[in-house]
Amino acid sequence: MKTLSVVILTKNEEKNIVEVINNAQKCTNNILVIDSGSTDRTVDLANKHGAEVVFRKWDNDFAAQRNFALTKIQTDYVLYLDADERMSKDLIKSVKKVMDENVAKQYSFMRKIKAFGFEYQYGIFAPDEVWRLFPVQSVYWENKVHERPICNLPKEKLHGIVEHYTYESWQQWLDKAGYYTTIWAKDSYDKGKSVSVGSAFVHGMYGFFRAYIIRFGFLDGWAGIYSSLQHLFYTLMKYWKLYEMNAKNKKKPL
Repeated sequence: MKTLSVVILTKNEEKNIVEVINNAQKCTNNILVIDSGSTDRTVDLANKHGAEVVFRKWDNDFAAQRNFALTKIQTDYVLYLDADERMSKDLIKSVKKVMDENVAKQYSFMRKIKAFGFEYQYGIFAPDEVWRLFPVQSVYWENKVHERPICNLPKEKLHGIVEHYTYESWQQWLDKAGYYTTIWAKDSYDKGKSVSVGSAFVHGMYGFFRAYIIRFGFLDGWAGIYSSLQHLFYTLMKYWKLYEMNAKNKKKPL
């Protein structure tokens, strides 16, 4: 049987940390919390409930946090969970089976999103497949925000789901949207990307069309309408911030 660690990234997650640790401990006792400077009771609660807590200063790079965790793990496999995610009983069984079978693969599972008191079935918050379980030595992460794993092993989808209890209010969404779009825009700017005013609006409108029409957001009723409008705003905001960075740079004297 192979050994497993569950990694949880945190920053002021006292509302979630106990439940996610309890959930993760149904798979393994090796729980690693990478905290980026919580000022609430997150760290104390994590320590009290059996997790190992390691601090890494936040540098606006989610992939760096996940890669840092890999340097602290002594087990064969790693499973990443967000603090506001909970594994179903079927998924926990599937993860345990992977440890018993010991086949070198990367594993995904479906994630269902609950936001604003609604469980989405369509649109931008529709259930999606996420890759979260890997042999420790076979994965690394890239992108500062909306990070993704890089792993060359064969893929397998596990039975079971993880429920993602995300935004509780519009203000919470707006705060994160503002933060994430700034990280995305700065990263894109540093990579030499540019955008025009017209292109920024086109990206925003396509974001709405993709969420509401292509991904059938309209089938979620009013919840689908406002989630699609949110995606329009989010997409426009990140490209507009990139445009502002480009424009500011052009104004600098040579």
